[in-house]
Amino acid sequence: MEKSRRPQQLAFILLFGLWLPCCLTQTTPSNSKLKVRLAGYPRKHNEGRIELFYKGEWGTICDDDFSLANANVLCRQLGFVSATGWTHSAKYGKGQGKIWLDNVQCGGGEKSIELCKSRGWGNSDCTHDEDAGVVCKDERIPGFVDSNVIDAHVDENKIEEVRLRPVVAMAKKKMPITEGVVEVKYKDGWAQICDIGWTIKNTRVVCGMLGFPHERKNYFHIHSVACLGTEVHLAACPLEFSKPNATSACTGGMPAVVSCMPGPLFMQNSGLKKKLKISVNNVRLKGGSRVGEGRVEVLKDNEWGTVCDDRWNLQSASVVCRELGFGSAKEALTGGRLGQGMGPIYMNEVKCVGQERSIWNCPFKNITMEDCQHMEDAAVRCNIPYMGLENTIRITGGRTRYEGRVEVLSLDSNGTQSWGLICGESWTTKEAMVACRQLGLGYANQGLQETWYWDSSNVTEMVMSGVKCTGSEMSLSQCQHHKTVSCQKAAAKFAAGVICSETASDLVLNASLVQQTVYIEDRPLHMLYCAAEEDCLSKSAAKANWPYGHRRLLRFSSQIHNIGRADFKPKAGRHSWVWHACHGHYHSMDIFTHYDLLNANGTKVAEGHKASFCLEDTDCQEGVSKRYECANFGDQGITVGCWDLYRHDIDCQWIDITDVKPGNYILQVVINPNYEVAESDFTNNAMKCNCKYDGHRIWLHNCHIGDAFSEEAERRFEKYPGQLNNRIS
Repeated sequence: MEKSRRPQQLAFILLFGLWLPCCLTQTTPSNSKLKVRLAGYPRKHNEGRIELFYKGEWGTICDDDFSLANANVLCRQLGFVSATGWTHSAKYGKGQGKIWLDNVQCGGGEKSIELCKSRGWGNSDCTHDEDAGVVCKDERIPGFVDSNVIDAHVDENKIEEVRLRPVVAMAKKKMPITEGVVEVKYKDGWAQICDIGWTIKNTRVVCGMLGFPHERKNYFHIHSVACLGTEVHLAACPLEFSKPNATSACTGGMPAVVSCMPGPLFMQNSGLKKKLKISVNNVRLKGGSRVGEGRVEVLKDNEWGTVCDDRWNLQSASVVCRELGFGSAKEALTGGRLGQGMGPIYMNEVKCVGQERSIWNCPFKNITMEDCQHMEDAAVRCNIPYMGLENTIRITGGRTRYEGRVEVLSLDSNGTQSWGLICGESWTTKEAMVACRQLGLGYANQGLQETWYWDSSNVTEMVMSGVKCTGSEMSLSQCQHHKTVSCQKAAAKFAAGVICSETASDLVLNASLVQQTVYIEDRPLHMLYCAAEEDCLSKSAAKANWPYGHRRLLRFSSQIHNIGRADFKPKAGRHSWVWHACHGHYHSMDIFTHYDLLNANGTKVAEGHKASFCLEDTDCQEGVSKRYECANFGDQGITVGCWDLYRHDIDCQWIDITDVKPGNYILQVVINPNYEVAESDFTNNAMKCNCKYDGHRIWLHNCHIGDAFSEEAERRFEKYPGQLNNRIS
């Protein structure tokens, strides 16, 4: 068994000139001699790495054979009513010292973990990469008493918050604050750390916690805090200690000062930002609601894929975060927590030390789809610099804190700050996405153009209009808007509003199925009356000699997956759905998909559209139950983990290409094209294929989701129509 490289030691830190012990929260049931505590970072009071105190030494439990039953036993020992989950692969960081238990198997009803089956105390073939953790239900057992607390000051002295206090000369510096005196939260105030022994590695850890990928060099010498530089939190560093000395206040030293280098996204100097711009071409984050979070995707052979969560931990997650210009990782998420990918899975059992420049420099295993599934996609939440953006926006009048009229802080001609409204005329889901992100409230569920029913404050002045965002901005101030306010409907009831949500759906088309099922059908006009009624044919069909003749249709199947974290539901309630007697179904959305055939310059040569006549769960992945069914005026929608299949032989599942000449084209399908329904990611809503039509047959190749290829591969793809267009006779 691999041994820890450093001897186990009690951690201390110098606060206000005093060395104080820094221990982790622990609780132990009164009916057991075995002491149990939660450790590691980041964590809450009800979750963390499990550590057991046995024979005078703290140790961990290996994740082999770990189960929810084990977690239930441990959570009850910790004073919680039950467990809601457990973690593997040292999610809360690697412990030190012994691995006390391995292959633990509880029934769930035991009063102590020592009553469960295992390999015996200290008998393990694991490393600390496999330390198990638990997530307990945040509800205490009535009357539970913490009877075996090791240190009465345990809650006072743990390090959870760190900040930089600018020196006087830097007091007016703009956000983010990149340099200052290091201060840690202590009791009801803030304490400084003595700089004796402060190292560049300590600075790296602090900068990472504060959202900065790199540190600037400093001039301090080693003595007290001894970080390796790979830690994600200052409290995880080995902290040297000495005997308490109340009379010395950092003798021979000064408060530690650090200077951090922000990532390109947060640099204040535009010239420096351009000069030092980090070009990351092979790693990205997808599906997150906030800056610096998302599903980890990596680029290989010009195609994006995901990372399996086996052994996924904070060190590997931090390498990704720093590579992308953020700080260290706040969370290393497993189990597809920020949505599932659709493409290949490239990496498994990634084992970064924490100093690597890229995740591609870390050891990992190549895998096949049999080893991992997308429900195991790894994700991260990175530390980002505090920008104070949430202080310049608020929402008022809503029923909950997640909804209301949007109000922004502005300066009048006298330099006085005041709150004002945003004109709702051009306000869409994209602008609402930015507002919800700036507020820290997740995704935009809806963007509202009139909010008279929320008119509950005294703010009536419009201070912003013509707001147009791409959807990726950190704040509304980064979006385009009118220099001077121009709003035709100036009344406050037409102010912009939002409804935010912590989760959102994410629809993705199965591109390979489109490629596999494409064909041409010459369909007689007498079979197309319903389709014509629903505007599913090209304009020239109106001039045809009905019911004689036919239309040439490009047909294919469409399988639409919801890989997000919330069900996809029509924006309109069922009271406003429109009944179509011809096909015998309700339309719940005006336009659900656009089908277009494009030529070399991007012009549409044929188009089709399909209303959401029946959004339902055709099938689901294993373990997920169907929730939506159109029959008998049922609810419409697509459940997370399910998909809606429109077969190639369904009416309107086509493009009318009767008037299209032979040639090379691009077939494009766009889901939810008008952003009517909120999604966590709109960049994957389009699917494209190279299309070759010889006048009799049709071929599709290179079908892919709009963001599945590298930029270089996408440029080659888009050149296709012009290479051979109109050369086919």
